[in-house]
Amino acid sequence: MARLSDTAPVHGGPDEPLLRVESLTVSTQDRPLVSDFNLTMSRGERIGLIGESGSGKSMTTTALMGLLPEGVTATGSIKLAGHDLDLVGAPDQQLRRIRGNDMTMVFQEPLTALNPLMKVGPQVAEIMLKHRTASSRAAASAKAVELLAGVKLPDPAEAAKAYPHQLSGGQRQRVMLAMALANDPALLLCDEPTTALDVTVQRQVLDLILESVQQRGTGLLFITHDLSVVANICDRVLVMNNGQVVEEGTTVDVFSRPQHPYTRGLLAASDLDATDADGRLFTVASAGGYTPPAPDHLVDEVPAAAVHTPGTGAKTTETEAPAPTTPATGPAEPAGAVVVGPETTAPATTTLDAGAPVISVKDLVRTYQRQRTSLFGKRTEVPALRGISFDVAAGQRFGVVGESGSGKSTLLRILAGLDQPTSGSVRVAGNEVAGAKEHELAELRRQLQIVFQDPMGSLNPRMRVQDIIAEPLLAPGQKVDSARQRKLVAEMLAAVGLPADSADRFPHQFSGGQRQRISIARALICQPRVLVADEPVSALDVSVRAQVLNLLSDLVDEYQLTLVFVSHDLGVVRYICDNVVVMNRGQIVESGSTEQIYEAPRHDYTRTLVNSSMSLRAELAAREAALSG
Repeated sequence: MARLSDTAPVHGGPDEPLLRVESLTVSTQDRPLVSDFNLTMSRGERIGLIGESGSGKSMTTTALMGLLPEGVTATGSIKLAGHDLDLVGAPDQQLRRIRGNDMTMVFQEPLTALNPLMKVGPQVAEIMLKHRTASSRAAASAKAVELLAGVKLPDPAEAAKAYPHQLSGGQRQRVMLAMALANDPALLLCDEPTTALDVTVQRQVLDLILESVQQRGTGLLFITHDLSVVANICDRVLVMNNGQVVEEGTTVDVFSRPQHPYTRGLLAASDLDATDADGRLFTVASAGGYTPPAPDHLVDEVPAAAVHTPGTGAKTTETEAPAPTTPATGPAEPAGAVVVGPETTAPATTTLDAGAPVISVKDLVRTYQRQRTSLFGKRTEVPALRGISFDVAAGQRFGVVGESGSGKSTLLRILAGLDQPTSGSVRVAGNEVAGAKEHELAELRRQLQIVFQDPMGSLNPRMRVQDIIAEPLLAPGQKVDSARQRKLVAEMLAAVGLPADSADRFPHQFSGGQRQRISIARALICQPRVLVADEPVSALDVSVRAQVLNLLSDLVDEYQLTLVFVSHDLGVVRYICDNVVVMNRGQIVESGSTEQIYEAPRHDYTRTLVNSSMSLRAELAAREAALSG
């Protein structure tokens, strides 16, 4: 085995740029994917690479790592400090010595990046053993536990013995960060590392990344479509569109004084605190009327409660909200206070009493039982919902907020009749869900329709759009002939802003935002009273997110719908909902109007959620305050 001094990373002289990329072009045989990309990065610098899906961000970082897929080639020059060779076209044997040692990467989905058959401790140790930066296997194992402790994993010695599937998403991402930092790399690439995480976990992981690179003097290239994340963590930013860098500069300059129309469009669509004259979110197309906040006005425009100093953990507040009146562990208060909003008349065959809530949930309990671990062992009970109660009035925009494991999805399945409660009562549009037989739920499923998080997963890839949208009309009790079906499908396509010829195409022929529009059209074709949206924009780019949220808002008003919007994104819920319940561990810990929940949260958990959520203006305000201070 080589001596450690012979294999330690060589990072070059102090005046040499850490990374220099010149005229990088990535292309297939048919077309260029990235054109004339140039970047010079100094040691310890933090640079954000932003753009929408298809802009070329991930392909650029893949080229930097020398991991381009077959059939994709790169030209130009990539030089890393301490290495004379050009990484473009370098033999894979030489690149393997650099990857994981001088240049490492944290991927978006850790569960697919980690080996499911290896415990996480040996996976971290393997990085050091492969690059011979540890003197022995025992030393590598001991250092792996230290690294897991360094990324703040609870009980790192035990965590090292766990398999990836036994850890939460945030814990897996911490393992990925420990692996990336194992050999003290000069350059860390992060490709959307927090996109799939809850807001509190996202904040923790971002602070951990920032703290780690600052301590080590590591250069950071952070790839994302979330501009608030870039404002939080990066000093400089490059904006990509159609494979080209259209604008670059300091984060504050680019975000407060954008020069390129595309940058202005991204900013406008990302700023959920800004709306146009009609009260709609800005999109890339309507961004001409958007005015980014000037740096000297940022702090004045954002409340102190929203200001977060990068690297310091949760946001800080000047005053504490009153203590909660309901303990987090006790029975949750019935959320009757959230029954507000105009009454509307929607097409329905079920007659409701005047003024009766469209959805009424009373003492709802759902407990699951795990399989026995031994022949005579007892089954473990897992409480998913613990006696929650709330009402939703007709025409209300009702938000359900909470992190993974809070019970949101279980509640949604019961409302839709896809699961039965253990106890309690659930009435939706006059239909009792608890104890109902399958044939008795036909009317409920006409009255309530769902828009799912992933449209590609919820649309049949072998069916044409015409048949997908018309499918709810085939439910028992519906009598719609084929001519009427085609007419209704055409009307729904127009309502969601898709051309008529979309009816003859398949889902894979559409973008993600267009597929979500198809899902909305399918949900509305049978004229339901209630529309449930389950994280409908979490998988979309910011510009498409604004379009879909505007569309949902318009359709809720036009069709006089009651909207139940389930999400962990507090900024989105704040824009589209007028009332909110906050769920934690199967309980409703707080409920009230949207403004009350956001401006004066009473419960500690709600305050944590609000303080952990990120908005573009708040993060810019914090960065400007840090620079001026």
